[in-house]
Amino acid sequence: MSSDPSGKSESRSNRPKARSSGLLLRILLFLLIISGLTFGAGFYVYDRFIPAKFAESGPAVRDIKIEIAPGSGVDMIARKLHAAGVIETDFWFRVKGRLMAQGASLKAGEYLIPAGSSINQIFKQLQEGQVIQYGITIAEGLTVRDVVRLLLDNDILSGTIDSLPEEGQLQPETWYVVRGSSRAGLLKRMQDAQAKTLAELWEGRAPDLPLKSPQEALILASIIEKETAIAAERDRVAAVFINRLRKGMRLESDPTIVYGLTGGKPLGRGLRRSEIDKKTPWNTYKIHGLPPTPIANPGRNSIYAALHPADTNDLYFVADGTGGHAFARTYAGHLRNVAKWRRIERERKRKAKR
Repeated sequence: MSSDPSGKSESRSNRPKARSSGLLLRILLFLLIISGLTFGAGFYVYDRFIPAKFAESGPAVRDIKIEIAPGSGVDMIARKLHAAGVIETDFWFRVKGRLMAQGASLKAGEYLIPAGSSINQIFKQLQEGQVIQYGITIAEGLTVRDVVRLLLDNDILSGTIDSLPEEGQLQPETWYVVRGSSRAGLLKRMQDAQAKTLAELWEGRAPDLPLKSPQEALILASIIEKETAIAAERDRVAAVFINRLRKGMRLESDPTIVYGLTGGKPLGRGLRRSEIDKKTPWNTYKIHGLPPTPIANPGRNSIYAALHPADTNDLYFVADGTGGHAFARTYAGHLRNVAKWRRIERERKRKAKR
C-alpha cells in the first residue's frame, strides 16, 4: 500500500523524539537551577558565613602565652591554640590556613594572645611575628663585668659570652629581646650602639676641649657618670674636670680610686687614707690627666656633658647632703663646703646612734 501523502504517519513517528527533547531540556533547566542555587549558597557561605567565623571573638577570657616551635604547620598550630583555649575548635583555623594559603607565613616564637582574639587577629599576630618582647635594663654606671653578670643570670637569653668588651663600650639603656636571644648578640648590639653614639656626639662637640680623641671623651664621661646621679648637674661636674685638665691639675675623683682597687665593685664604706695614697693607673689623686680606660659604661647624657661642659670657672665640688654637690671656684670656698659636709655627716652619725 502506498504512503499517505498528507505526512501524518511521519509526524506520529517523531512524537517520542520530541517528548525526549523536552524532558532533556527540563532536566537541564532543573540542573542549572540546582547548580545556581548551590553556587549561590556556596558563594553566600564563602562570602558571609566563613569570614564571619574568622572574625568571631575567641573563647579566651584572659591573655594566654603560647610558644610556636620552628617548623610548626597550620594543623599543629591549630591544635596547640585549641588545647590552650585560645580558639574554640581547630577546624576553622585550619580552614583559614587552607583558603588563604597563609600557613607557611606563620612565624615561630613566643606569643601573648590577647583575650577574645579572633582567628583573623591571631593569624595577623603570627604572620607579623608580634612575639613577646622582654626588656633588659642596663643602668648607667655599671662596669662591663657587671653587665655580663646580668646577662649570664638572665634566663630569657641563651648562649655564652666568650670574650669581654673593653670598659665603657656598652650602651646603657633598656634593651628588648625575644626569648632565646643570644647573650653575645645582645652584647654586640650594646657595643654598636655605644660606638655610634660616641661618634655622633664627638662630631658635635664644643670647640677647644682638652680632649684628644673620642676615647678620652668616653673616659671622662665614665667619671662624670660615677660622680653624680643628678642629670641637672652633669655638665657642671664636667666643667670642673675640663677646667682642671686645662690647668694641668689632677682630677682627684674618688670613683677612680675605687676602680683601681676593685675594678669598680663598691667598697661599701668610705675611702681610707691608705687607699687614697695608693698609686694605681686609675687613681687620679696620684696621676695627671685621665686614667687609661673608662671606669664604667657611661650613658648618652654623660657623654654629651663631657663634650658640652657648663660655662663655669668651678674647680672643686663636694657632696652637699641632699644627693647633689656644692661647687666652688677657689680652694677656700671648697674648704667651706667641705666643712659643711662634715657637719652634716657628724649630725647623721649622731642621729643614727639614738
